[in-house]
Amino acid sequence: MSYPLRVFSPRHFNVLGVIALAAASFAVAQSTSSLTESSSNPSSLVADPSPEGGSAAPAPSAGGGDSTHRGYGMHDLASRFTGEIGGGFNAPIGNDLPYITWGGNVTAGAGLRFSKGFSLLGEFQFLGNKLPGAFVAAGGGEGGNAHIISVTVAPVIDLFPKRTNSIYLTGGGGYYHKSTNFTVQECCDFYGYPVTVTANSFTSNQLGGSFGFGLSRKMGGIYGDGKTQLFAEARYLYIHTPAITENNGLGATELIPVTIGLRF
Repeated sequence: MSYPLRVFSPRHFNVLGVIALAAASFAVAQSTSSLTESSSNPSSLVADPSPEGGSAAPAPSAGGGDSTHRGYGMHDLASRFTGEIGGGFNAPIGNDLPYITWGGNVTAGAGLRFSKGFSLLGEFQFLGNKLPGAFVAAGGGEGGNAHIISVTVAPVIDLFPKRTNSIYLTGGGGYYHKSTNFTVQECCDFYGYPVTVTANSFTSNQLGGSFGFGLSRKMGGIYGDGKTQLFAEARYLYIHTPAITENNGLGATELIPVTIGLRF
C-alpha cells in the first residue's frame, strides 16, 4: 500500500504565521501602553531641587525605593516567571488514522509573562499512542506504540486578561522526535512470566508546529485575580515525519492533543 508524500501545505504556514504575527503585535501594543502609563504618571516626574544647584533627583515612591523600577519595564524577572503542567489525550486525524490510535499526553512548560495578556513558554511534551491491530500484524508484531517527544516555543495570548474566566490562543513550533515500535512477548522472566520486548523500531527527527485555543479560570486571590489558572485547551498538531515512500516512513503525523492542567 502506498500513500502520496505529505508536506506542509500553504494553509498550515498561513495559520501559524497569523498566530505569530498576532503574538508579536500584542506584545508591542502592551509595551507601548506600559511606556505611556509611565510617562503620564506625575509621581515619576516630581523632583526636589538640589541645594547645591545640581540636577534634580526623582522623588521616591510611596512604598519606598526607586520609582524607576515600578511597572513591567523594570520588573524583577522572578515576578515575571510563569509555568504550566498538565495532561490529557490525543486524537489521530488525517494521514494518521491507519497507523495510530488514541493515546495520552503529558505537558510541562516554563517561561516569562511579558504582560497580563502575553506570555512566552518553552514546552516539553510527551505523547504516547497505541498502534492499530491490523498495522501491528502487518509489521510482524503482537503489539505496538508510537511515542513522540517534543521541545517547542509556544506563545500564549490571553484575550480577556482582566476577567476571571477567559479565552486564550496558543501554538508554536520546534523539535519533534517520533519512534514507532512493534513488540512481541517472549518467555520468560525470572519468575516464569512472559516478557514484552521490542521486535522492531524506527525513529525520525523533524520540525513541527501546533496552534489552538483554550479556556482558563483564575484561581485564588481575594477577587479571583490570582496568578494560578486552571486551563483546558485543544490544538492541531502537525509533524513533518517522513513520507510513506521513504525508508521507515508513515507520512505526516497529525493529532489533536487535548490538555487540562494548571498555569501559574
